[in-house]
Amino acid sequence: MDHLQAGGVKWMMYWIIFALFTTAETFTDIFLCWFPFYYELKIAFVAWLLSPYTKGSSLLYRKFVHPTLSSKEKEIDDCLVQAKDRSYDALVHFGKRGLNVAATAAVMAASKGQGALSERLRSFSMQDLTTIRGDGAPAPSGPPPPGPGRASSKHGQPKMSRSASESASSSGTA
Repeated sequence: MDHLQAGGVKWMMYWIIFALFTTAETFTDIFLCWFPFYYELKIAFVAWLLSPYTKGSSLLYRKFVHPTLSSKEKEIDDCLVQAKDRSYDALVHFGKRGLNVAATAAVMAASKGQGALSERLRSFSMQDLTTIRGDGAPAPSGPPPPGPGRASSKHGQPKMSRSASESASSSGTA
């Protein structure tokens, strides 16, 4: 069991040092890429970090990183607590805003849907009234929109009620 813990600590030290190296590399690549053998030196450094013979990552961790982390432990813990509190407050704030936006969108969609539904129902009721009416009054100016269950004739003209077609044929003969 101690062997597994020792191996885990070794890899923890390596990955912490490698993360710091990668962060530093981002900036050094910009300024030192012109330096002769720069990339070869970077490869040699990573090999030195990884090598079980040199134990480079353990050496750097124990010499620089661990003392720095130990001396700043209280400040790091305070920062973590503050970050946790701020992240919780931010989560609650954005959660409320998200729910407000979703509720507003739902109300807008429902109101637009309500208006569209009432217009559609109104057009059906007006169409039904004009085709059922038998008083010979003129039909609306445009053909009514075909609704569900309503079929138009073969030539695309709306069907006329019996009384309307009779009045049209009698006026045409007189």
